[in-house]
Amino acid sequence: LEKKMKKNKVSIIIPVYNAEKFIGETIESVISQTYTDWEMLILNDRSTDSSYEIIQKYAQKDKRIKAIDSEKNIGVVEGRNRLIDEADGEYIAFLDADDYWKEDKLKKQIEFMKKENAAISCTEYTRVTEEGKPINEIKIKEEITYRDLLKNNYLGCLTVIYNAGKLGKRYFKERDKNEDYVLWLEIVKDTGKIHGLKENLAFYRVLNKSRSSNKIDAAKVRWRIYRDVEKLSLFQAAYYFINYVIIALKKTK
Repeated sequence: LEKKMKKNKVSIIIPVYNAEKFIGETIESVISQTYTDWEMLILNDRSTDSSYEIIQKYAQKDKRIKAIDSEKNIGVVEGRNRLIDEADGEYIAFLDADDYWKEDKLKKQIEFMKKENAAISCTEYTRVTEEGKPINEIKIKEEITYRDLLKNNYLGCLTVIYNAGKLGKRYFKERDKNEDYVLWLEIVKDTGKIHGLKENLAFYRVLNKSRSSNKIDAAKVRWRIYRDVEKLSLFQAAYYFINYVIIALKKTK
């Protein structure tokens, strides 16, 4: 049954697995938003630490927070999809359990999307250490096309908002990595461009043992996306792969 979509409301999608160290700060960053028409959908994916207790404490205090306890471990892709199913906001926003936002993120981004009539947008963000110390800032372009996106995944998942009123609900496909990138590629083919708000509004925590840390694995995943998902010719794939490598090397400097 399709839920009735509530205009101007933002549904924030947060899958959680063993994030007791950070989830409080993540939730607080949403509660302190200057834009108040939101719901926070949090899925506890069978955490073995106290994540769920922390989430429940917040949910009891604020009725905009909905805590869902998964009966089995389903992983981040299915977890996000399940929350998208539950969402009733016109806008779908993503935040992971260890990342956090500046307090005017939603207000600025929703205003920007309305002004630009954007179906999907992203912002700039800061990469920080586990302790929250800045590492570097990720800059984006004002308009990101399909070709731009093939060269570089400009979209930090924690900054993305899409308008489900315009696009319908969009779901992630099950992949071992980069499922978000594959979804952005799908969407940009429909919209023609992704709007970039050139303002730094979020913090992405680089964990010591993150899913995306191994560079060689990441490169292999990217190549498979070019060839198997996007069906690029060998020549096209090589061209975009070289661009990807150059940009990736610049990023880590």
